[in-house]
Amino acid sequence: MTSPAATEGRETSRGTLYLIPVGLGGGNAQDTLPAATLAAVRGLHAFIAENPKSARRFLQAAGYPRALREVQIATLDEHTAMSELTELVAPLLSGQDCGLLSEAGCPAVADPGAELVRLAHARGVRVVPLVGPCAILLALMASGLNGQRFEFHGYLPIDSGRRAHRLKELEDDAARTGATQIFIETPYRNDVMLRSVLAHCRRDTLLCIAADLTLPTESIVTASIADWKKRAPALGRRPAVFLLWRSPN
Repeated sequence: MTSPAATEGRETSRGTLYLIPVGLGGGNAQDTLPAATLAAVRGLHAFIAENPKSARRFLQAAGYPRALREVQIATLDEHTAMSELTELVAPLLSGQDCGLLSEAGCPAVADPGAELVRLAHARGVRVVPLVGPCAILLALMASGLNGQRFEFHGYLPIDSGRRAHRLKELEDDAARTGATQIFIETPYRNDVMLRSVLAHCRRDTLLCIAADLTLPTESIVTASIADWKKRAPALGRRPAVFLLWRSPN
């Protein structure tokens, strides 16, 4: 049987997995990330990212001090097989620190990476979340809706009939529990989503639309469905978070 001391020594020789938030909507990293997060990023030599090209843009914006062509950036996206995660965690097991980058916001939150983080825990790798923007929480903070109880549902169905049914379910859940219902959409389908919400939700349901968070064009508005119908915006491709709430029955 391995002694606790031996286990501790082996685990401390492993690297650390840093979870690195990225600015929202292409915002300047040095404006939206705290100094301690930027310092941690600049000290790393290896990264795991959904898109290495955009990861390099982020590193450049974050004031990364080394030549970007020399940086190791492995790919982890929605197509990464579970069997490939062992390869991604291998450098950490050999003692190298690595940073997991999101495309925007926080890694593993509405973003690939949770399986890698879980494997890191299973292999005794230290996981360190760094401070930075999370669109979901920023939207909830500014919405005025229930921040004590909320549910995040990711993307709703693309099919119009299934999407309408899902919106009714979320609205009913809000009315029953008082929980804020949060969801997102691929930016190019934002306007389709908004039209669906306005068509299928009740007039007195509250809807918050938080778009372009942390950017100069940021817009966060909470109003009833009835009021939104009078002045429905054209969201276009602006990154947005949608929040629904009803007073419990």
